[in-house]
Amino acid sequence: MWKVLAALPNYSKYCSKAKAYLQENGVEVIENETGGPLDPEQLKELVGDIDAAVCGVEVWNSEIFDVAKNLKVLARFGVGVDNYDLEEAKKRGIICTNCPGVNSTSVAEHAVMLILNLLRECPQLNQETKEGSWRRLMVTELHGKTVGLLGFGAVARKTAEILNGFSCKILAYDKYPNAEAAAKLGVTMCSREEVLQQSDIISVHVPAMPETYHFIDREALALCKDGVYMVNTSRGTNVDEAAIAEALESKKLAGFGSDVFEFEPVTKDYPLFRFPNYICTPHTAAESYENYAETGMRTAQAILDVMNGKDDPWNRLV
Repeated sequence: MWKVLAALPNYSKYCSKAKAYLQENGVEVIENETGGPLDPEQLKELVGDIDAAVCGVEVWNSEIFDVAKNLKVLARFGVGVDNYDLEEAKKRGIICTNCPGVNSTSVAEHAVMLILNLLRECPQLNQETKEGSWRRLMVTELHGKTVGLLGFGAVARKTAEILNGFSCKILAYDKYPNAEAAAKLGVTMCSREEVLQQSDIISVHVPAMPETYHFIDREALALCKDGVYMVNTSRGTNVDEAAIAEALESKKLAGFGSDVFEFEPVTKDYPLFRFPNYICTPHTAAESYENYAETGMRTAQAILDVMNGKDDPWNRLV
């Protein structure tokens, strides 16, 4: 019997169908019962005899691989694989997979939610009203604004689809532009500089890679319009948070919204918390019932593909 670690929390609760599917195919499922992401020491305690893992955001590197002697496959419960040491996995013959595009609807909805909350100051008004205030607020509408998408993968394309309902002019930058998708969605592909210079609102969707580390930095922000709004639902390392703080202080940024942080989880003294026009969520953009159900089945299938000897399991990376 294969042993599979479900490293993300709440697997039984939100991925019951996937768990049952694995068990019906002779798999013993071991679950993360900590209620949160596993740190390296917690992970080491669970991986000693596992054959595969459904991975959350915990880090899989040589330190973990040295303990997990039987490990054959890592199935990432999501898209980003910055928590995989892919080169080390390849050396050890560990197959790695991910689930591109599956979470696009959930994350895109979250990105647009952050934009609307920034423009209308909903979190602030909610709290103030509960405290007895009756502040009159003039807002900026999303309708008709120029929105720039940095990155034009599945999440960004779904974001563009939603924004079309607001009659936005949509610009996008991508290292590998998809002209066909852009034309279908009415999106204008531009250079990174053009997106930064022309947009009223910017949404960051690039993957976390060495070349995208601090993709938004002081120089990038200097190119933006004064009073630009920005959201990030990609990875925290894609944005220089010190530069964001400076831009909020100077009012170069009218508001910043983020679902991700350079260092997670954050603590109460996180520097951006002092800005009323900063709104955040704790890396939950992909956490919808629909996404968990589908991603659960995709990761289970990837593991079963390896068990059944398929040469090319579902969405293999290495």
